[in-house]
Amino acid sequence: MCLIPFTVSTSEVGVIESFGKFKRLAPPGLGFLICCVEEMVGRMSYRVQQLDVRVETKTLDNVFLTAVVSIQFQILQEKAFEAFYALTDPRRQITAHVFDVLRSELPNLELDAVFEAKEDLAIAVKGALSETMTQYGYQILQCLITDLDPDQRVKNAMNEINSSKRLKYAVAERAEGEKILKVKSAEAEAEAKYLSGVGVAKQRKAIVDGLKSSIVDFTGGVKGSTSKDTLDLLLLTQYFDCIKDVGSASNCKTTFIPTSKTAGDDFRSALLQADMAK
Repeated sequence: MCLIPFTVSTSEVGVIESFGKFKRLAPPGLGFLICCVEEMVGRMSYRVQQLDVRVETKTLDNVFLTAVVSIQFQILQEKAFEAFYALTDPRRQITAHVFDVLRSELPNLELDAVFEAKEDLAIAVKGALSETMTQYGYQILQCLITDLDPDQRVKNAMNEINSSKRLKYAVAERAEGEKILKVKSAEAEAEAKYLSGVGVAKQRKAIVDGLKSSIVDFTGGVKGSTSKDTLDLLLLTQYFDCIKDVGSASNCKTTFIPTSKTAGDDFRSALLQADMAK
């Protein structure tokens, strides 16, 4: 009997047949085949594998999008026989189930809801695959929806909607800020006017108190004078002070016109005298 040596790598298993019939599984390490009797027909890996599936479908609001689903799966060691002999192409089988689940779930959701339901969709895909593929010797470890890509025009429209919302919010905030500035300015102006009024009132009160004190002192110091004489004297003094201030100003262009019943004649005489003085 002639023996043919072979090796199987770690995390792999060899499938050996004898005259076309399954005979045994070869574990990792060194092994031997009986020449002309046994044959190694294949090898399988127990490592975790990943399959990326791209599915194009439409949503409830008639928006076409492409979903990318990453399936992570592994062969069950206790079901290596089923994994090798039950399915011709396990990747196509998995892809078909992913298409079936997504094309039945996504048409029931609007575009915005699809992005919010990624976890639910992934759970639905994993549940459907686990129920089917376990009997064929494959364990579904994880299902991840890694990308949801709508049409470019739809993305542009969504960006414009978002931009419009943010612009509207910014305009509202700016208007609110301007409103606050105007309100504060009005409050400041009202406060300033109030304080100015208080100041004017105090000023006038001080003037009145001063006039009152002057009248009392003058009346008491000059015998025979009355309060009216004192008031007339004070008014005349203020009158001359006014004339002095008007005349001493370098840029003053004011013409002082006295008021009386003969104001017209007096004004005419004053103009004639001024013309003659030239």
